[in-house]
Amino acid sequence: MIERYTRPEMAKIWSEENKFTQWLRVEVAASEAWAELGEIPREAAEKISHASFKLERINEVMAETHHDVTAFLRSVQESLGEEGRFVHLGLTSSDVWDTATMLQLLEATDILEKDIDKLIEVLENRAREHKKTLMVGRTHGVHAEPITFGLKLALWAQEMKRNRERLAQARVNVAVGKLSGAVGTFATVPPAVEASVCAKLGLEPAPLSNQILQRDRHAQYMTALAICAGSLEKFATEIRGLQRTEVLEAEEPFSEGQTGSSAMPHKRNPELCERVCGQARLIRGYALVALEDQALWHERDISHSSAERIILPDGTTLLDYMLNIFTGVMAGLMVYPENMRRNMELTQGLVFSQRVLTTLISEKGMSRNDAYKVVQGASMQAWRERIPFIDLLWERPEVQERMARAELEGLFDYSFFLSHIDEAFERVGL
Repeated sequence: MIERYTRPEMAKIWSEENKFTQWLRVEVAASEAWAELGEIPREAAEKISHASFKLERINEVMAETHHDVTAFLRSVQESLGEEGRFVHLGLTSSDVWDTATMLQLLEATDILEKDIDKLIEVLENRAREHKKTLMVGRTHGVHAEPITFGLKLALWAQEMKRNRERLAQARVNVAVGKLSGAVGTFATVPPAVEASVCAKLGLEPAPLSNQILQRDRHAQYMTALAICAGSLEKFATEIRGLQRTEVLEAEEPFSEGQTGSSAMPHKRNPELCERVCGQARLIRGYALVALEDQALWHERDISHSSAERIILPDGTTLLDYMLNIFTGVMAGLMVYPENMRRNMELTQGLVFSQRVLTTLISEKGMSRNDAYKVVQGASMQAWRERIPFIDLLWERPEVQERMARAELEGLFDYSFFLSHIDEAFERVGL
């Protein structure tokens, strides 16, 4: 049974408790930086390093001030004595908020990277398992030529590796901090404080900022999440298509006692894959919001803030959930090679049309136009009359003049489509 849950690790990152904990880390590091510069007593910085906050008190002050940073600061200062006056010295709210939010994004990214690695491992294992499991390839939803199910899964694993790379690139651009004061001039807080704080927090100082870190960073991050979610939707859509009753080449796990319909006891629905598809739509929407957040008035307005309180926690949490669901689907995926073979043969051998065409051109001396007419004519008749393609080809004088029946039959060999599968797998290290 695949667990239905929101991972507690991700939920903890976006909890109010952790948010304010990260804010406090920024404030403590800033006080230490001021002390290093000799601007505040070292004893004060030491006491501030032991400061605390109370959620209940923050909520109480919020009801009065309607400003979460001032409410947080009041709670922190109440945990201190006279040295509390040095907390938040020279800073603006976004110095704390933006820098701390990046710390939360990095924590979330740690989880997502592990999720992606786990899915890649499962996909690669299943790809090896079905490396030579033949199935029909479909283009435009119509039978084309055979591929292998393992090749399909290896392709997915490669796409997830690119998603891993995109997330790593986005990580670099959110691994920054900003403590440059009200409009980014460093007038009230020197660059040395920013450099010290960022070093303590494992961040790079943003080369330049205004009141905020620029939102192209967040847009890139959310777009990386959306592309990854889009990949998961693509994979899940394929499983849904393969699970259709008249296809039934693969099926997501269905546990003992599970039900698919309140009215129809026979139903086995791809509900997990459908869930993944629906959630991908949400994350794409969040990416659009992040793109909209790039354009703010002058040195900053607050229109992005309310949106980010939703899209950053929800986007990372949803992708974490989707990755875990789909990893479970792929680990427990039921694969039906016998149905793949049956479906591959539905078109009476038409999957060999290109091989016949190529042989007539390259080995038997026919022009492409003439050969195409012969092969297409037999193909269309096979579609209409459900007659084996090979028999219809053999009726064509142009074919009989150029090859024996045994040679024609030799072209109808499924192993032909496996000729370079080993090489393809080697190219991706499988």
